[in-house]
Amino acid sequence: MAGAPGTPRVLRAMNDRAALDLLIAHGPLTRTRLGELTGLSKPTASQLLTRLENAGLVRRTGSVTGRPGPSAQLYEIDPGIAHVAALAVDPEGITAQVADIAGTVAGEHRVRPEEGRETAELVARAVDGALAAAGLGRAALRHTVIGTPGALDPRTGVLRYAPHLPGWQSCTLRGELTAALGTPVVIENDVNLAAVAEQHAGAARGCGDYVLVWADEGVGAAVVLGGRLLRGATGGAGEIGYMPLPGAPLARGGDDATAGPDGGGGFQMLVSSSAVVALARSHGIDARTAPGALARAAELPGAGDDVFAELGRRLAVGLAAVVAVVDPALVVLSGAVCRAGGERLRAMAEAELTGLALPRPELRLSAVEGRPILTGALRTALAAARETAFDTA
Repeated sequence: MAGAPGTPRVLRAMNDRAALDLLIAHGPLTRTRLGELTGLSKPTASQLLTRLENAGLVRRTGSVTGRPGPSAQLYEIDPGIAHVAALAVDPEGITAQVADIAGTVAGEHRVRPEEGRETAELVARAVDGALAAAGLGRAALRHTVIGTPGALDPRTGVLRYAPHLPGWQSCTLRGELTAALGTPVVIENDVNLAAVAEQHAGAARGCGDYVLVWADEGVGAAVVLGGRLLRGATGGAGEIGYMPLPGAPLARGGDDATAGPDGGGGFQMLVSSSAVVALARSHGIDARTAPGALARAAELPGAGDDVFAELGRRLAVGLAAVVAVVDPALVVLSGAVCRAGGERLRAMAEAELTGLALPRPELRLSAVEGRPILTGALRTALAAARETAFDTA
């Protein structure tokens, strides 16, 4: 039976977890330094490290040299105690990463959709490919998180707002994936995962009330209030791509709200990648992609200035609607359109918001390098795996 709060057993477990978290955050530490960070005495820190080493959670990894006196032994998390899988899904394929418990990515693999292949089979192939690249087997995996467009309805288990992902709408899909991979599986909205990445190591670090606005092929938002993601009754909180706005037709998707990212109306018709390409073309700038269009616009006075001014106005209209309802301390701009528009687009949207009778949150560009959806999926999977692997109670 677990000890009552305040008993030596519970206090040991709390100290163990604090030490493990510090080793994750700081990397290898000496006994003395770990004692300083935890506030534990040297004897207690020594007992703690011995206990964690005997449990297979911590290992010795060299020593600190170049100082007066005996060299100090370094300790680190044993990275092989558990691995996790993080996946990002898009209409063109599935990318999987496998990382050890310390968060180091050990393997990656991408698969393309294939006619006749079941979704669970494709996911398993992506994970197996990443495991093979890492020199690992399925037994190493402890947890899996999958980022997809749309949102999983908690009442039905059906992925909504994503008909452009054929095969992902089955109400039994999560169970099929769990059976195929042999781990717990979480299916999370991709923009929510981008927000997790931003809070972990990006523009929202240290902020508990913020909105991440994602403008890419699809448009969406993640709303974080009090440090927690807001999902809504059907999982659709943040689906601002369908938000009715002046200048865009209404998005019509029926009662099941399954319209895709080009569902015929709403905010996405103003600021999505395809909308940016069309906007640029209307000003005589021809490009195949939104980043390409904005790169050319940035080099062209006159027409290029008009493209940025109009896009900044469109973005501000959507931001104003979100801010009026949520009143966040911070809005983070992410996705291919916002990244390509950069500081110029951010400043124009901010200028458009100036003077409105609304709260004025800080407006920042995303500070996450690489692929934020995969990063957020990895952070989420690691948090779940560590809860299990680091439980010494």
